[in-house]
Amino acid sequence: MSSENLPYLDPSEIPLEGSAAQRFKNRRDAFWSGIRDASGTPAMVLFFGMVGFGAMSKTNGLDIWLTSLSSLLIFALPGQVVFLEMSIGDASALAIALAVTLTSTRFITMTVTLFPQLHDRDRNRSLYAHVHLLAMTAWSVSMREFHSIEAKHRLNYFIGIGLLCWILAVPGTILGYFLAGRVSTAMTLGLIFINPLFFLLTFTEVKPWVNRIAIALGCIFGPAFYFLDRDTSLLTTGLLAGTLAYMIDRKLLRKKPGVLG
Repeated sequence: MSSENLPYLDPSEIPLEGSAAQRFKNRRDAFWSGIRDASGTPAMVLFFGMVGFGAMSKTNGLDIWLTSLSSLLIFALPGQVVFLEMSIGDASALAIALAVTLTSTRFITMTVTLFPQLHDRDRNRSLYAHVHLLAMTAWSVSMREFHSIEAKHRLNYFIGIGLLCWILAVPGTILGYFLAGRVSTAMTLGLIFINPLFFLLTFTEVKPWVNRIAIALGCIFGPAFYFLDRDTSLLTTGLLAGTLAYMIDRKLLRKKPGVLG
């Protein structure tokens, strides 16, 4: 058969090998599978992170309604912590909005790496609503699992994970708010950092070595840049570690068969 007579296949519709192509019967099945996968460690990690945030807010005198709304509407612990600190410092609403927006720029990279993996018919204006469910937990689990899920089922799987985490955010915040005073400062901070730690450990399971190299370099550069200038240390570490990891992957690892794993 000549190449002209071969049917055109959308890359997103090419069946995956083995049983992966039959992982879900339909979109509802994919959604509930996302709920089940999130109901364990991912949801608990985010829940306890919000408990820590709620306790911190109560300790610093923030109103319970404003604290709960920040978890509902911002739904990003780093942004919520910035919101808390600037609110305590009597910053203007415009300054707070700009600062929280800047802390959320990390979601740009999450969005451009996750959503292009969705089926073509799912890439529409409804994603503006679905993107609110994007968090470290939902993104890391989806990135780990998407390769084994048909493209047409990926969005529903992601929604299942993100929706459960979002629903648990406010109850966790309220619980932490009322537990304030019974939880030590060290424990509160520890609960907040559970989420990034889960994100870090999840990415060690991802096969491409570039991710592992970036994590290792970040662990080395992070403390060093923090002592040099703590205000810019996170940005500098991410930029340098990510760039070096990319260069090592492109210049060295991709030239060695079997290294990519």
